[in-house]
Amino acid sequence: MTASLTRPVIVSRLRAAGCVFAEDEARLILATAATADDVSAMVERRAAGLPLEHVLGRAEFCGLRVAVDPGVFVPRRRTEFLVRHAAALMPPRPVVVDLCCGSGALGAALVSGPPLHGRDGFTLHAADVDPAAVRCARRNVVPLGGHVHEGDLFGPLPDGLRGTVDVLLANVPYVPAAEVELLPAEARLHEPRVALDGGTDGLDVLRRVTAEAAAWLAPGGRLLFETGDRQVPAAVAAVERGGLTATVTVSEEFHATVVTGTKPV
Repeated sequence: MTASLTRPVIVSRLRAAGCVFAEDEARLILATAATADDVSAMVERRAAGLPLEHVLGRAEFCGLRVAVDPGVFVPRRRTEFLVRHAAALMPPRPVVVDLCCGSGALGAALVSGPPLHGRDGFTLHAADVDPAAVRCARRNVVPLGGHVHEGDLFGPLPDGLRGTVDVLLANVPYVPAAEVELLPAEARLHEPRVALDGGTDGLDVLRRVTAEAAAWLAPGGRLLFETGDRQVPAAVAAVERGGLTATVTVSEEFHATVVTGTKPV
């Protein structure tokens, strides 16, 4: 590292760019960069507003290091609650599907953490409509023995999965279209709109998922997704119209609301 790129200089540059956790970010950049030129380039990208995860090329999610390429949706800490809740409901030898998978973080974390800890005995399929997300997800999911498909929602999944899925994670976009422009610049400018924009009331994609979920779930199988507090009544109604029994679970720790739809046995 050149003398001009000491840790204090990096911290000062990041802080001037509005990075609240400049000290931590400087440490991560220095630990990741291979050369002084890499340090300089990474600092400038971060100062220009790129999400830290895109700058580093990775995110920490549920204790798992997940590759996150530029332009791919960054997994949020609050979504760890969705994974934890799914893990608590998961049967032995589960069939897991991760829809709107982005980097594949949710499915990868679910099969890597307790109770499975990456052992054999699970089936994992992930799908996303965004080619960049699919490329990224393959880096995270395929090494675990999973499969990643490119296409819209259930469309690219193998037909043989119908009626067999135990856990269906759907990290659908749920920001109302009119509110996308109110998101932080990091998300608004550097993450794909298809991963953020949920349509007029934020639930357009969710309704498409709930309309088909029962056909893919095994008896007793569960659909799980995150939603906003004010969207809960409409989300529950969509789940029940799809023939599933809805329950709502809220985490104060993660500031997250998860809706679960269970298929009758």
